[in-house]
Amino acid sequence: MSDYLIKVLAFNDTVRAYAIRSTAMVQEAARRQDTWRTATAALGRTLSAGAMMGAMLKGKEKITIKIEGNGPAAPIIVDANALGEARGYISNPHVDPERKPTGKLNVSAAVGEQGSLSVVKDLGLKEKFTGSVPLVSGELAEDFTYYFASSEQTPSSVALGVIIGSEDVVEAAGGFVVQMMPGATEETIEVIEARLNLLPPISTLIMEGCTPEEVLYRVLGEQNVRIVDKMPVSFRCNCSKERISQAIMGLGKAEVQAMIDEDQGAETRCHFCNEVYLFSKDDLEELLEKMA
Repeated sequence: MSDYLIKVLAFNDTVRAYAIRSTAMVQEAARRQDTWRTATAALGRTLSAGAMMGAMLKGKEKITIKIEGNGPAAPIIVDANALGEARGYISNPHVDPERKPTGKLNVSAAVGEQGSLSVVKDLGLKEKFTGSVPLVSGELAEDFTYYFASSEQTPSSVALGVIIGSEDVVEAAGGFVVQMMPGATEETIEVIEARLNLLPPISTLIMEGCTPEEVLYRVLGEQNVRIVDKMPVSFRCNCSKERISQAIMGLGKAEVQAMIDEDQGAETRCHFCNEVYLFSKDDLEELLEKMA
């Protein structure tokens, strides 16, 4: 089944919610980053959160999330936009700490329980919006919940999950964000909290075949939900040789000349998708001419 996310309003538009199935997106990121199991879970959870937060934007707006914990896998960087496109990388992909006593992947040991979660929103204005909060668990869902409440003053509940099979293939990934809007009553909050307490892990629901719609029906009650948007989501990197060329020219003439004289060319790799770009001596000389 294809990955996608939905946005809904509920309880007379006093509750806003997003849900995502991101299995293929997370598997593609894991393939490109060559991640081990727990690193896959950490990157996958952040990608799912990033895609949903990107869906909260409009037009050409975009968002960058940075998880800087004191664990061996951090930092984790995710970019997302309003079109359902996200990309991400994890600084140390080969991390797989000992499991928790429950047998679950120990994401907090990989990410770290101390550090920060930062969000930079590019809304097309002169100044970018930046919000940062300390990590509260390193399991990431709790950390994003705290971010929304503290930095954006929006009471929220965030669930994120990734299930990895015996062959290290992502079998299920997804999440949801439920947010209380102005006008939400105590009764509404109590109803949602009671439903959340009975809900299985989000990754289990997706593994069982639940769609994002069905997930939110279980959280909010089907009779309360009004779907307002649905969009496909995917891992997509916007790197290109042209963009890398601009970056090389930004180094200055002396640096480019040194690449020609000392290395007879250049090779660079995109952090996000691991695509390799080769520049021959002739390529670099052409860039020098453009700079002139």
